[in-house]
Order: sequence, then C-alpha cells, then structure tokens
Amino acid sequence: MNTKVETTSFYSGEKLGFHRKKREKKPKAKIHWTVGLVITYVFLVFMLVIYLAPLLWTFMVSFKTNAEIFTSPFTPPRILQLGNYIVAWTAGHLGSATLNSFAVSVITLALSMFLGATISFALGIMRWKGQTAVLTYFMMGMMIPVHCVLIPLFTRFAHMGLSNTLTGIIIPYLTFSLPTVIFIMTGFFKSLPHELIESACIDGANIYQIFWKIAVPLARTGFFVTGMMTFIANWNELLLAMVFISDDEKKTLPVALSKFVGPYNTNYSQMFAAIVLAIIPTIVVYCCFSNQIVDGLTAGAVKG
Repeated sequence: MNTKVETTSFYSGEKLGFHRKKREKKPKAKIHWTVGLVITYVFLVFMLVIYLAPLLWTFMVSFKTNAEIFTSPFTPPRILQLGNYIVAWTAGHLGSATLNSFAVSVITLALSMFLGATISFALGIMRWKGQTAVLTYFMMGMMIPVHCVLIPLFTRFAHMGLSNTLTGIIIPYLTFSLPTVIFIMTGFFKSLPHELIESACIDGANIYQIFWKIAVPLARTGFFVTGMMTFIANWNELLLAMVFISDDEKKTLPVALSKFVGPYNTNYSQMFAAIVLAIIPTIVVYCCFSNQIVDGLTAGAVKG
C-alpha cells in the first residue's frame, strides 16, 4: 500500500487549514452634515475664538512697546521686546507676590478640601437629625456677596490683629470656598454605591476607616474638580487682598498687577507682560487636569 505524503510549508498553512486573515480596513464613518450640525460647529468655533482671542492678543501685545500698542494694536510686533517680562518681574515684585499667592492658595486649598470632604461625607453618607438644615445653612453661604462683609471683617480683623497678614485673607478665602466645595462633594458622596458602605460596616470598619479607605478614593474626581475651582478662584482674587493687605511684601499677585496702572501714567506693555506671567500657572494646571474636571462635573451631577 503506497502512502503519499504531501509536504507543505508550515508558514503557508494551505494543507493544514491555517490561512492568514488580511486585516480588513474599517470604513471611516462619514459625517452626515445637517443644518443643525453645521450650526453647532459654527457656534463652537465662534465660542473658541471668543475665548482664545483675548489670550492670544494679550500674549502678542506683551512683546510690543507702548507706541506700537496704540498705533498698531492688532498686528504682530516688529521686534520682540523681551525686556518687558524682565522689567515686569523685577519692578512689579512679582516674585514675592507669586510666592504669597501660592502660599495662600495652597493653604486654603488644603483646609477647604479636608473640612469640605468631612462635612460632605457627613451630609451625603451619614443619616442624622438636622441634616437638611445644616446643608441649607452651608448653601446660604453661596448667596452672600463678598462686598457685604468687607467692613465687618475689616473692623473685626483690626481688633484681632489679623489685618495686614496672610492669615487675615486665608480665613475669608476658606469661608467663601467651603460652600462650593460642600455643594459639589455632597453630590459625589451621595452617588457612591451604598452597598460598599454596608459591606464595610458588616466587616467591622468604623466610620473613619470608611471615610479614608472607601469614600475618599472613590471621590477623587470630585477632589480634582473642587480643588481646581478653589485654587483658581483664590489665585485670581483681588478685592479681599487689596483691602486687607497694605504691606508690599505681603501683597498677592493680583494686587501686584494693579501697580502697573497709575492715576497719570500706565505702562501697558509691562502690564500685559505681568498678566501673562500671572495666568500661566492657572493655564498649566487646567490643561493638566482638564479631563478630570469634565469627568468630575458629569459624575457629580448624577445625584445630589
């Protein structure tokens, strides 16, 4: 009996049944343009120009001289005036002002995150009498304008020796930041699955362990959102810092920028250079955490 052995290449696989499948290119999804879609894109492009045009114009003008700003404000600079940034940094004392703003913003951020998280946990997870009244009390803080408390705070801080100190502006910063933090973080804690809390209680975890090991890690997106809002708001705050701080060495960055505007003369080129230096940190921070902010705002709006 003759047996015929067919030899084939292992890589070809024709006799063994192994055939290489060619990668099929997925057809690109075609955009069906409609009137509504066109209007939406036009509106988005318009809003993009509205928000980016002032920033780009400020950056361009910061490299010009005062004469160029008045004669040709919307054309590129002929010669880049890099000295505007050097003069703005040294003459405006932006170094010490930046450190003061950073210290005030970071301390306020840390205190507001800790106090806001603990209060929000008590309001969103725990159940106790007077819970709704306490939440309403904190939400009323969002309706009080800063201008209404300037005179009482100034007289009280003057008697307590807190005027012309960084502590004197950290306290009102913290007070006005807490209502927003509590409002957003309460929605995050309410959206957490209660099955995790119940299982942790069954396993013998106390309230502090539930807060630090379960609630805080799950609500980290909320911390990104509230932290970003708190930091930017305190970094750009001007009114309280201008009223409570009179010493040049303790002034924050927004107050230092006001020095470039005088009653009789204003150096616009150096002022715009100082503005660019002031907004760079907030732009960098926002670009780094923009995705977390969008996800956090969406997640925090589910329940609350």
